[in-house]
Parts: sequence; structure tokens; C-alpha cells
Amino acid sequence: MNYLSAENISKGFHDKWLFKDISIGISQGEKFALVGNNGVGKSTLLKILTGELQPDTGTVVVRQGVRVGVLTQQREVDGRTPVKDVLFDPANPVAAAVKEYEDCLHHPEVSGERMQAALERMEEFNAWDYDAKVKEVTSKLDVPDLDKTFSQLSGGQKKRIFLAQLLLASPDLIIMDEPTNHLDLSAIEWLENYLASPTITLIMVTHDRYFLDSVANEIIELDRQQLFRYKGNYAYFLEKKSEREEMLKSEVAKARNLLKKELEWMRRQPKARGTKAKYRIDAFYELKEKASQELRKDRLELDIKESRQGGKILEVNHISKSYGDHVIVKDFSYVFKKFDRIGVVGRNGIGKSTFLDMLTLKMKPDRGEVIPGVTTKFGYFTQDTMNLNPNHRIIEEVKQIAEFITLSDGTQVSASKFLDNFLFPPEKQYTYVEKLSGGEKKRLQLLKMLVTSPNFLVLDEPTNDFDIDTLNVLEDFLDKFTGCLLLVSHDRYFMDHLVDQLFVFEGDGNIRLFNGNYTDYRDSLDETVEEEKPQPRPEPVVIEKPASKKVSMKERLEYEALEKEIATLEDEKAQWIEKLNGGSGSHEELTKWSKAVEDLNARIEEKSIRWLELSEQMG
Repeated sequence: MNYLSAENISKGFHDKWLFKDISIGISQGEKFALVGNNGVGKSTLLKILTGELQPDTGTVVVRQGVRVGVLTQQREVDGRTPVKDVLFDPANPVAAAVKEYEDCLHHPEVSGERMQAALERMEEFNAWDYDAKVKEVTSKLDVPDLDKTFSQLSGGQKKRIFLAQLLLASPDLIIMDEPTNHLDLSAIEWLENYLASPTITLIMVTHDRYFLDSVANEIIELDRQQLFRYKGNYAYFLEKKSEREEMLKSEVAKARNLLKKELEWMRRQPKARGTKAKYRIDAFYELKEKASQELRKDRLELDIKESRQGGKILEVNHISKSYGDHVIVKDFSYVFKKFDRIGVVGRNGIGKSTFLDMLTLKMKPDRGEVIPGVTTKFGYFTQDTMNLNPNHRIIEEVKQIAEFITLSDGTQVSASKFLDNFLFPPEKQYTYVEKLSGGEKKRLQLLKMLVTSPNFLVLDEPTNDFDIDTLNVLEDFLDKFTGCLLLVSHDRYFMDHLVDQLFVFEGDGNIRLFNGNYTDYRDSLDETVEEEKPQPRPEPVVIEKPASKKVSMKERLEYEALEKEIATLEDEKAQWIEKLNGGSGSHEELTKWSKAVEDLNARIEEKSIRWLELSEQMG
């Protein structure tokens, strides 16, 4: 069943087309991942599909009766609105019943009459399954107190509430923009399993490559104003994308060669152009359009000269940090070594960012000390962009650090050239910081950090707001970086490829060192859970006796007679043995008596077997 169809849609801004005449349709059970570089129009396309924006051309049709749920990157809610009013749709009587029931549970002082009415409503709508779903979704996504208002929440908490609201509404078609941003690793893994259900239909924009592989069954790439579809995983997408781009290069090269010949033909006898074949003129302009395609793609270039690093890097001696009763770090010590590549994992709100602030001397611990080496130079990439002056132009932000930047080969480039390498072309460099997008601000923040030539990189969620191509460039740069790396990231693919140790925040201030990357850590947890499962006791082996066969009267009489016959034969055998032992008989007599004993043994054995058979039958 087709849920949504978009036919020949186009959208442009400021005389520039984002995409032209593209079509897409999604049917029940399909899961699309929409990928592409920052700025190609992925979010704009989602807004057109949801009806938030109108296309310049084309139509979008949603099948009648299909409910569409949308998760966007930004959404406005009155700051006075309680969390519970966002989570529960008042138009849904089941949701309203659960909201009232949950409200009663969270406020023990409510009257007995109100609680009884809430229970009756739950029974009336059979809402217990929905309530169980509410508890699962809110706990897995770490939704805060339902009585809190929106103004009391962080940006990450708001995003998780919108996600919980979407999942609780159970729409037929889900449209999501970067659903894994602001989720911790355990929440991402839970959401991954939830969305992988065959009953869910989904279109999402994501840069999380593990999430993409686990959830999507088709990848759609928006590139050069067109859509390209790939039925396969991320590795298949990369392979086919490479093949497509090589084919495009070949086609454009052929078109440019042919265009030279056609251009000469068009220039000949200009006065007689009206007599030229119209089909050939039309073909010329089509060829010209193909030949004029720009094959060079803007690509982030990361290249800096690292500061020399001495023998002593960073010593952390018995540091502790608390906020009231909330213990962040308790008696943690570690001596950083050259080439350390460490990931930091733990649930949201457990104190990872505070820990990084202490290591980079932005914050003092309550106890203990942090001692950097003389040559240690931190490059600290944080989750916020507060270190950017919104009233500065882009180039001013860089020039206040350095007019010239030294690259890894020792050459120097101007601040303007370095900005160009970071996808800020000259015409963009005089834009005010406040007018930049979230992704552009993060890119400028990364540039400012690298300009200082650090030898110890501390990165707190560097993957948010970056497209997959940019992440690949950043990943490649960090892989070649020879200084120390300390990384907090919810992107498991990114972390797996860059770290070989973990600081695991286990709660109550405990930080455990784990040797291995994130996947190794998850595998170890699964093994531990398996070992701790109570092993079922082996069932005792019961050898069942065959069912007793009903014994006839004749068999019962035979059984009783056999007992007497066996006893008589045993007596007779004893008499013959006594004679043999007496030694008074002749040779012939001894042979006769011996033969009698053998016959008696055979008869006793035969009758004993029969007696046992009858005995078993009689139980």
C-alpha cells in the first residue's frame, strides 16, 4: 500500500535550485534513509513531504487515512507548557486516560475518588497496554519529570520529549530529521531496535552509519539536484555511489569532446541557422547542459601542524567532583600516554562533559589534581558554540587567533585560504556568525580549535550537525592524528574506528577503564548478561516403567505355581549335588547325577525368567 507520493517536485532559493523534478514514493513497511552533503536540501525536502513547505513545482499526495508523524530539528513550544501536555495527545481518549492515571500516580496526595475515577477510565479504554508503552518509551529515552515545564529543559531533553511524543502517537508514516542527536548510546540502541520493526514505515535523515545500516532498507541520496536510490546497506551505497560518479565523469568527458564538434557546426553559417535541423539544435543545448556539469565537489580539507609533545602528557591524581548529593567523579586517577585514543561512554547527564572540563582545566575538581605536561596543548571541541562571537564576521573569528596558519608540511596559508579549505569560500567569509547555520557554526568552531595546533584533542560530541562526507574527512584526519585523543560521541561507527580504550561512567562517580572499542564493550556486556542468567537445573532423568499390563487369573495362578515349582527344583538339585559330593557312586552314576544337575539348572533358569516376566506385569 502506497502511503506517500511526491511527483516532479522542485525547490529553489535565491536563484539556485536545491533539487529539480524529483519523485519519490514510500509504501507500507519501507524504511528510507535520506543522505547528502550539508546544504543540498535534505531538511527542505522533508518539510515539503510533510506539507510545512510548498514546492515550486510538482505535487505531494498522502494517502487518505494515513497518519504522518514528524520529528524535526527545531520546534517551538510555550515555555510554560508541562512535559505531560506535550507527551499526551488530548484528542486521543486513551492517551488522556493514561495521562490522568500517571498524574495521579505522581501525586500521592490526590483524593481517593479521583484515583478511582482514573482507574475506571483505564479499564474503560483498556489502556493498560498503552500505559506500559508510555513507561517503556519515557524510561528508555530518559524523559524528565512530567511536571517540569519546557523552559526548565535543555535542548537535548526537549528533543527527546518530541521523539517520545512521536512514538507514543504510533503514526502510520514517520518522518525524522537526525533522530539520534542528543540521545545517549543505550537510547540509540533501543530506538534502533524499535524502528527496525517490520510494521513501521519511515523516512529519516541521519548521519549515524550504524543506525542507518540497522534500520533502513533503502538509501536515498540527494546530490546535484537529483535523487539516487540504493537498495542495500551503507557499504553497498558507497560502492555504487563511487561507480555512479566514475560513470558521470566519463559521460561528461565524452559530452565535452562532442560539444566542441557541435559548437563548430552551430557557428557555421549563422545567417542560415534557421535552416538547420531543429532536432540537432535541441540536442546541442542538451549536450551543452550535460557538458557544463561541475564535477568538482566541495570537500572539507583538514590539515594542521601539530605542536611537539613531550614525555609528560597529563596526570590525573585522585580527582573527585560532586554537585550536592550527585557524585560526578569519585577518586579517579590516570596517567595519559603518547598516542592514547580513549572514548568516554555513559548515559546522558552522568557527568561526561564535566569530566572533560576538569581534564582541560576549565573547571577545578573538589579534590585531587590535574597536572598537564609543559608541552601539552589542548584542542577542546564542546557541544555549544558560545566561544563564537555572533557580531564577528567569519574571517574576524579566525584572524583574532592567527593571520597565517601552518600546515603539516610546514607551509603557511592565509586565514582566508584556510577558511576556503573549510568550505567557507571568500564570498562567504564576511558573513556574520549569527547568520550561520548550526552545521556552519560547528565547522567554524572546529576550524578555530585546529588553528591553535593542538597535540591533545578533546572532542565532546563532534559529529552533531555534520554530514556523512564531512564525518568521513574528520574521521580520516583523526585517524592520522599522532597526538592524544579523548572522544565523547554517540556515533558508534565514528568511535569504533578511532578509539582503542574507554572510560566507562558506571554511575555514583565510578569510572572504569576498558580495553577495546565500543563494540567490544557491548559484546562484553552481552556475555556478562548471558553468564549471569540463572542456568536452568537439569531435569532429573525419569525412566518410566511400562504401563502395567492387566494380569489374567490364569497368569496369576501360573505365577504362584512357578514359585512352588522353582522351590521344588532347587530342593531336588540340592539332593543330586549332595550325592555328587558324597563320592560313593560309580563312574556311570556320577555322570548320570551330573547330567541331572545340568537339566535342573536349565529348568530353574527357564522358570525363573517366566516368573520375572509375570512379576513385572503384576507390578
